[in-house]
Amino acid sequence: MQPKRSFKSLAIRDLLDAREAYHVHLAHLDNVIATAIGLYRIRQEDADASDQLPHKNWRHRSDSPPRTLENTIVQPWSWPCVLVFVNRWQTQQELVEADPDQVVPRYLYLPDGRVVPTCVILAEEIQQASPPLRDIAFSRDLLGGGYPILTDIQGREHIGSIGCLLTDGNQIYALTNQHVCGDSGTPVYTVVDGQRASIGKASHHQIGKLPFKAVYPDWSATSSHINIDAGLIRIDDVKSWTAQIFGLGELGRPIDLTPETITLDIIGWPVRAFGAASGFMQGEIQALFYRYHSVGGTDYISDLLIGSRSGQSPLQTIPGDSGTIWCLDSSLEQPKPDTIPILRPLGLQWGGHVFQQDHSRSQFRFALATSLSTVLRELDVDLVPNWHTGHRQYWGEVGHYKIGGSACDLVQSPNLKALMSKNRDSIAFGDHALITGNSHVHGHGQFTPLADVADLVWRTSRPQDSANHFADVDQEGMGEFSGKTLLDLCQDSQNLDIATWNAFYDSLDMGEKRGSLLFRVWQLYNLMVAALKEEDVARFVCTAGVLAHYVGDGSQPLHASFLHDGHPDNSAEKGVHSAYETKLLDRFTEELITGVNQKLSSVILNPPFTGGKQAAIACMNLMRRSWSELPPETIIEAYVSSAHSADRLAEMWQKLGDTTQQLLANGVQCLASIWESAWQEGNGEQVIAKSDLKEIPTKTLQDLYTDPNFAPSYRLQDERFAQALEPATASATARSHS
Repeated sequence: MQPKRSFKSLAIRDLLDAREAYHVHLAHLDNVIATAIGLYRIRQEDADASDQLPHKNWRHRSDSPPRTLENTIVQPWSWPCVLVFVNRWQTQQELVEADPDQVVPRYLYLPDGRVVPTCVILAEEIQQASPPLRDIAFSRDLLGGGYPILTDIQGREHIGSIGCLLTDGNQIYALTNQHVCGDSGTPVYTVVDGQRASIGKASHHQIGKLPFKAVYPDWSATSSHINIDAGLIRIDDVKSWTAQIFGLGELGRPIDLTPETITLDIIGWPVRAFGAASGFMQGEIQALFYRYHSVGGTDYISDLLIGSRSGQSPLQTIPGDSGTIWCLDSSLEQPKPDTIPILRPLGLQWGGHVFQQDHSRSQFRFALATSLSTVLRELDVDLVPNWHTGHRQYWGEVGHYKIGGSACDLVQSPNLKALMSKNRDSIAFGDHALITGNSHVHGHGQFTPLADVADLVWRTSRPQDSANHFADVDQEGMGEFSGKTLLDLCQDSQNLDIATWNAFYDSLDMGEKRGSLLFRVWQLYNLMVAALKEEDVARFVCTAGVLAHYVGDGSQPLHASFLHDGHPDNSAEKGVHSAYETKLLDRFTEELITGVNQKLSSVILNPPFTGGKQAAIACMNLMRRSWSELPPETIIEAYVSSAHSADRLAEMWQKLGDTTQQLLANGVQCLASIWESAWQEGNGEQVIAKSDLKEIPTKTLQDLYTDPNFAPSYRLQDERFAQALEPATASATARSHS
């Protein structure tokens, strides 16, 4: 009588021994592309998917449907097994009829009597090109894990992700893959606002592959190598970095995966990551020691195989995610959902199993990762958990959204208020999303709330728009303008003129970076009025929404000063811009929003005006008020004096917080007043039917702001800019630039 067969007692060593013993046999099967170890995966429609079947009811099917990582689950009664991945599904009956030698054996028998089952998995393929990373939106003021990295190697651009910060006790490094960062000394860049920015050089601290027995000496895999693929980047300026991972949160103690701690219990662990190409990703550990390649008698193995979670959309990680850190997902255990997660990292992604078929690249729906504890041990470095932390999950997106969203509530005309309220979510994220950090758009054609289109979309697609975000009104001119600033000149409104401003900039021999924020406000005001006259509600809403960004810039003193990042010749002041406008607001988002709301409770709109020039004057008055209430020198002094503070941002907030709240409230008042004036000048209450006071589809708005003929951007020297300030209908404006 045969004893009842049970596999629950099998351990990792048993599975590895069985795979090693049968490796040559499995490798010679035509459609086998890889193997791994894990737990038996049950099809979701199988009888034992929800309830365990008694042993007597086990059945082997000769016509089994495909089993994939996406259509299967692991249950407590799933037994340990060797996973065999195939690129073409054939039933047992089909294989027997075609060639019995191509059948994957159900059981692997070892000489000492151990028996290990197999589980055949169809590795489904998808066709997906890598995205252009310059279309992806990242803040320029604070860098961290999840940001993209670029290197130029042999004339090709290598793209990957920054994992996290590490230290050898002397210097701080950014972790990524060796194949991304290149040889020691290779210049490394990131992408911010759609443009390359240098961050450092590749360090000599790198690891490619190591013998399996060197990493796991007690386990069998005699001819195998573990792919570590880890490389460090020596950071030029750590002041601009945070140890947080963008889109995830802060990192806690790494999970230590060693021969003593790794068990099959980690199969099914939920994990999350943020890759530069794919953005937020979530999955689960589905297999261990994935043997993905064999050449010259040597096999190559990945520690972790991460796939889709049961019942959720397939994981579709792409090549630009290489270098991403995967963390144990503790979100279900988080006691306070509004708190920043502290996650335990466990793996460094180095790729997915990609192979060539029919001269095209096909990508499986899973990620391959190295144990982070192995990386730390072999590179002799430690995780940096608390460098400039305390930010929201997504940083750099507070001020503009707050101003744009709150202005929707401040307008007075009943129909305008109704229209803007219904489109508020398309203009800005709400207070709760800003406080909790759930306010991010990751490119790839996603809709961007209008208040940040100017940064997240147009800085990439319209480089000529960059000068529309500022105006250094405190810089003294030369020659005929000696001793005078634009702030002085514009006390006479006749000097709020493109020709005068160009003459002023000419006196300074200034090139393309001629701040033109006020003229951009002028242009957009005219377009709002023109849209109303044509009864084009979608164009009005879209123009009003993007205007919020420029008015928001005008409310910030550092956008109106040549001291935007401190005095050019004082290195101690460098970094003040990002510290004040990004890090400070991200750290104290809840206090900022609460304070702004309190100050707005007593705010009334400015009297309505007519004409785009009056809108520009209104924005100039906003800049003048910001300068008066919080001079740039005051911000710089607070930044420098807190340099040695135990909590620099807290000290800066104590000095600047209340006034900063007032600046944003001023911006809300100015923006709402401009909207209200344009609405009244365009006779919106009468010409726009109540049936049109509705939410505009985001697709309609996106089609508008991605159209280069919509509110076209110009540099100040472009003669078309002056032409765009002339009142015109929206359609005429579009035709003149088509």
